[in-house]
Amino acid sequence: MDSDRDAVGPDGAMSVGSFSYLRSDDRWVWSDAVAAMHGYAPGTVEPTTELVLSHKHPDDKATVAQLIDRARREGAVFSGRHRIIDTHGKTHVVIVVGDTLTDDAGEVVGTTGFYVDITDGFHADVQRSVSRHVTNIDENRATIQQAVGMIRMAYGVSADRAFDVLKWRSQETNAKLRHIADRLVAELSAAPLSPESRARVDHILLTAHLDG
Repeated sequence: MDSDRDAVGPDGAMSVGSFSYLRSDDRWVWSDAVAAMHGYAPGTVEPTTELVLSHKHPDDKATVAQLIDRARREGAVFSGRHRIIDTHGKTHVVIVVGDTLTDDAGEVVGTTGFYVDITDGFHADVQRSVSRHVTNIDENRATIQQAVGMIRMAYGVSADRAFDVLKWRSQETNAKLRHIADRLVAELSAAPLSPESRARVDHILLTAHLDG
């Protein structure tokens, strides 16, 4: 196996490696890094098309099989992201880039390219995205809970019914529930609650959507 193009990631794992496919004898060659991505120790496997496909994630296998078929028949250029499952059952997210492999006469004899294991970065990106959404949800929830509390005080109803009021106004006016809650909290927080608070709540609930 060829490890000239292998690169080591920050955790010590090899994150980039090369591969090639030779059409004449239907043979794949993996660098040590690509073998490791699939769960094999260096020099312990001679990959075949069947083996390559067996490691593809079930949801990605059909698409990758088409790319491999084109690469085998035409030496086609390709690139894409998909998932592989190594011998230990761990899923890796990889980017694979392939280009035509030619001989000295310029004839296409196969495909050559490289794998990039982006699993850690991919999961980090997903986690950051999830964290952002969770933060937004938490902020929305806090505002909505405040609005629910104000409606409860104004109308003397349960938290569930107070939330139903907010939800109903959101649906009736086609305005975001968060927007109505924001308006309610902003206006009622500007002045202390009083006997007139219910009338103020009525007015805000009925008009909050108009300034959105």
